[in-house]
Amino acid sequence: MTPSAHPHPLTVALGHAPADKRLEVLRRVGQTGSISQAARDAGISYKAAWQAIETLSNLSGLTLVDRSVGGTGGGGARITPQGLQLLALADELAHARAQVLARFGQAQPGGLTGSAGLGLRTSMRNQLPCTVVAVEVLEQGPMVSVRLNTAGGQVLMSLVTRESADLLGLAPGLPVLALCKATAVAVTPFAPGDTDANPCVVCGVVADISDGAGSQEVALSLPGGSLWIGFAASTAGLSVGQAASGRFAPSAVVLGLSG
Repeated sequence: MTPSAHPHPLTVALGHAPADKRLEVLRRVGQTGSISQAARDAGISYKAAWQAIETLSNLSGLTLVDRSVGGTGGGGARITPQGLQLLALADELAHARAQVLARFGQAQPGGLTGSAGLGLRTSMRNQLPCTVVAVEVLEQGPMVSVRLNTAGGQVLMSLVTRESADLLGLAPGLPVLALCKATAVAVTPFAPGDTDANPCVVCGVVADISDGAGSQEVALSLPGGSLWIGFAASTAGLSVGQAASGRFAPSAVVLGLSG
């Protein structure tokens, strides 16, 4: 059996939180002894801070924070030895990663910046680097609308929960990766005005078509050089080189951070 067959539980937690505020929340709990204060220091809600700790604890299967509720002295929170070990490991990984990226950048002509795909493995083939343009809290429900610009100048929209927006630190100017399952994208021939009323339409040129039973898998070449994969009805009459649009719901767009 290889050594990687049974990874340490702390490495599972680290694999899911290298680039958001979860580790920051845990660190601040250790510094302040309070989840409420950690939330205020991190600029997020108490619910989001508690969700961050719960996520890390569930991923690792270990108790990272001990809580005491009520009492004459009030409640508090204490980071456990396992929590301290997780933070120490995170610091070492961050230092090692920075060294590796620095060496890699020096070895490449012109260096490498904004490597959105490094360290990210997912079944979603649609991965598009974007920049956050606006973050709007919706009046009804716990959702946040995030408007994005692609490198090719197209506009996308994503719907995420307020807690997720807080933990990711979403704000105008932040570079993110927009991910979407190919099965959520409906491809049709391009028509003028396709993007006028729908911020979840990407327009490009058909680069490849794979026929299937009743449908075609279509690869769109977008401005900026990225590919966007979707599906079209076999009766759509698409051909390679033709202008086409890919439609999808804002709720189908998942946001990720590199680093």
